[in-house]
Amino acid sequence: MSGRQVVFAHGKESGPWGTKIRYLADMAVAAGWSVESPDYSGLDDPGDRLEQLLARPRDAERLVLCGSSMGGYVSAMACQRLQPHGLFLLAPAVYLPGYPGEPADCPAATVVVHGWRDDIVPPANAIRFAESRGCALHLLDDGHRLVDSLDFIGRQFSELLRSLG
Repeated sequence: MSGRQVVFAHGKESGPWGTKIRYLADMAVAAGWSVESPDYSGLDDPGDRLEQLLARPRDAERLVLCGSSMGGYVSAMACQRLQPHGLFLLAPAVYLPGYPGEPADCPAATVVVHGWRDDIVPPANAIRFAESRGCALHLLDDGHRLVDSLDFIGRQFSELLRSLG
């Protein structure tokens, strides 16, 4: 088994190494974690993305899933099978039409960051997700892409990785 790994899942209209993922990946590597960010470009169906994530081999002793928007949905839905130690979600696309199912077995170390001004995924969806799991939820004065909150997101992500060793 390898050590500690973070697997990122990008949003529907972004790529595997967008601004947020690069920023967080650099932090993870600096903290001694390996990183992976599969390319889901061209897969518009969240179920197809989930299957691609689940099909990838995993052998990390410590696994953190991190997803943004559609990638947040994919990461949350993968928890039941992958059993990650941590889950970090940015504006997760949960409880939307075309995104079926209820994420199960999300780890205790789950953090959700969402913008109050999100015009793609209503903040109420993040509240519902976090409330039903009793996990950390940060609602910020930002939109769906959370572009004005990168420093805050980085601090929360670093804290999560530190807490997992």
